Amino acid sequence: MRLSKLLWSLTAVASIFSGRVSAQSSSEILELLEGIVDCATCQAALIPLQTLAHLGNDVFSDTFIGVCDLSGLEDADVCSGLFTLIGPIIAHDLREIDATSLTGSRLCDALFGFCASKTPQAFTVPLPTPAGPISPPSTPAVRNTPFTVVHISDVHIDRDYTVGSEANCTKNICCRNYADEAGEPIIDPAQPFGSPLCDAPVSLADSMLEAVAAFEAQFVIFTGDVQEGDICEVTTDLEDFNAELLSKITIPIFPAIGNHDSSPVNSFPRNTTDTTLDVQWVFDTQSAGWEQWIGSAASTQVDDISGSYAVSVPNTNLTILSLNTMYWYRQNLWLYDSDTFQPDPNGILSFMVEQLQAAEDAGRLVWILGHIPLGKPDIIEDQSNYYDQILQRYKDTIVGQFFGHSHKDQFEIAYSDYSDQTAANAVGVGLICPALTPTSGNPAFKVYDVDPDTFGIMNIRVIFGLLFDHMYYLQRIFTDPTFQTDPTWTVYYDARETYGTLVGLPADSELTPAFWHNLTEVFAANETAFQMFNTFLSRGGNVVACDDTDNCRNTTICDMRAFRSQNNCDLDEGLFNLRRRSADMSQRQESAECEGLGMRELLAEIQSKSRSKPAK
Repeated sequence: MRLSKLLWSLTAVASIFSGRVSAQSSSEILELLEGIVDCATCQAALIPLQTLAHLGNDVFSDTFIGVCDLSGLEDADVCSGLFTLIGPIIAHDLREIDATSLTGSRLCDALFGFCASKTPQAFTVPLPTPAGPISPPSTPAVRNTPFTVVHISDVHIDRDYTVGSEANCTKNICCRNYADEAGEPIIDPAQPFGSPLCDAPVSLADSMLEAVAAFEAQFVIFTGDVQEGDICEVTTDLEDFNAELLSKITIPIFPAIGNHDSSPVNSFPRNTTDTTLDVQWVFDTQSAGWEQWIGSAASTQVDDISGSYAVSVPNTNLTILSLNTMYWYRQNLWLYDSDTFQPDPNGILSFMVEQLQAAEDAGRLVWILGHIPLGKPDIIEDQSNYYDQILQRYKDTIVGQFFGHSHKDQFEIAYSDYSDQTAANAVGVGLICPALTPTSGNPAFKVYDVDPDTFGIMNIRVIFGLLFDHMYYLQRIFTDPTFQTDPTWTVYYDARETYGTLVGLPADSELTPAFWHNLTEVFAANETAFQMFNTFLSRGGNVVACDDTDNCRNTTICDMRAFRSQNNCDLDEGLFNLRRRSADMSQRQESAECEGLGMRELLAEIQSKSRSKPAK
């Protein structure tokens, strides 16, 4: 940013010092944001924004509400709700850091998509030395009958969902009655059991839970995200959903914390953060609500270890280790309030090592549950790398890893050597569950057949409700009317039958990391098989074209082989390059599938719209 531009920005901020925010001052901040085109200009822009932050949270938030209003991209209540909740967190960050530091660059990445890096800060996780040789669980000569486990995730229940309301509205969340839309004609009415553009009604959640109960599984795992994708209201549905689970399912449930399980969403301050806006209430609520399934010792851990816990599955040699991945999440803006390097926020990694070592000492095997898969671009590369160090050490103890967040039916493979990605070097796989919420495809969950001795996965069935069919080549959505009157849940596909034949899977073999790597080799060589996978991502409900014309296929396969975020092939620098990015609705849905409209997306759209204005 040129010096004259920066000095003008400082003058503009000074004009707000009276505490009264005007349209002129918001306009000047908007012009400042328009000047952000790369990492250097982003960090330079943080300096005047720091001056604004020092004027107080209210002034900072009100200014950005004005910026949002001026952009005209969102209704006034959305602008006010978003920046009232998240503005104080950004202001807090800016008051605590050096804009030119590594933290400043990472804040730029979180807010604007610039200064991104795939290079983790060097740190070696302290790991105990094995007492002796550790071997993977041995496969019995004759396998015993598998038992069943159900995996659900990302329910995103909207308890204000109103049947008959507008399903394609101008808000960030639709299928609700809004005062400022009263009297307007309904074009696309919200349906009784869900609509493609809205989060899940209670009726859809209840229907799914009844389908889950019908499988007579040994236990259920739930990888987080209870609340709807509402960014502009302070609500919590944690207790209500715990009660629903208890009323519908009689077997043990092992849950994990999601980024939408706090309010504001993504808001998880570190223990080192000086703030009154803590989220201990989340851990208190879930400690009490989950105790009926995980017991008193693990529920105490939920309170003390920021939502993480370890518990033995009754009558088995399996330990469930549930980790709160929010302290590794790029959009948790509390992570940018200190220039001091903090490799293990809130001690989650240390807790992970402690519990894995205890399991190793006892000869037990472990399943890890978390919300965000470690290879996703929204996991910070530091903690993803440190998690991988732990995985490499305990690869023979960790026999299952399960996640959600993306809303898609996916997997990610970990390798002992990421520079030599082969079946022989595949040491772990993260299995990612699709979502209940219909916003990214047909509602679905997974059913695992599990070997009772090794706790390896023998088969996966994806169970879905055919709510709608999205024909991407016609750009039309066809809703299935039968689901709205009599919702049924059926097998969408069987992994062993569908994928096993592609790789020559032996009849008695588990779906090992090597199996998943071999499947990626098939996808690379077989266009038909890859397109089948691409359809499976959304359960046929929101299929997006993916082929070689834009390198999408190669990128997708690369991401399958990246259970470490530094190795994925997603765009980083300039992801939201505001000179080039289109602000149309289809791209907004693409960027916000698992998050809902958030700060990064909205700031990008504000600037993109400004760029598209004709020159005066």
